[in-house]
Amino acid sequence: EVQLVESGGGSVQAGESLRLSCTGSGFTLDDFDMGWYRQAPGNEYELVSTISSDGRTFYVDSVKGRFTISQDNAKNTVYLQMNSLKPEDTAVYYCAADKYAGRMARIRDLGPMPGKYDGNWWGQGTLVTVSS
Repeated sequence: EVQLVESGGGSVQAGESLRLSCTGSGFTLDDFDMGWYRQAPGNEYELVSTISSDGRTFYVDSVKGRFTISQDNAKNTVYLQMNSLKPEDTAVYYCAADKYAGRMARIRDLGPMPGKYDGNWWGQGTLVTVSS
């Protein structure tokens, strides 16, 4: 059974940094694409970033240059380093794993949500709050 557990969320001031971690079990990280979604209050889920098994990355325009996704296959863990945080980054952040290469980026405008697609798994989420 694929399981994902996020950690690292919290409350920070604008301009500060946080690093989110997501540890997976029941699968091998380098066989999957990994990603981070977020959902701000009253908004739909938004794909923030992905990393493929060959290291290719995707970032939504609003976080380019501020967020960095990485993974440690030995620890089966993916990270999201978030710098220069803004109040509009406030959201619940969800880690996701997808067995189909490139799919999360291709379907990002089709209303992604937990459980919508076979072969796509999400964690329970971690809250990030950025105050001005």
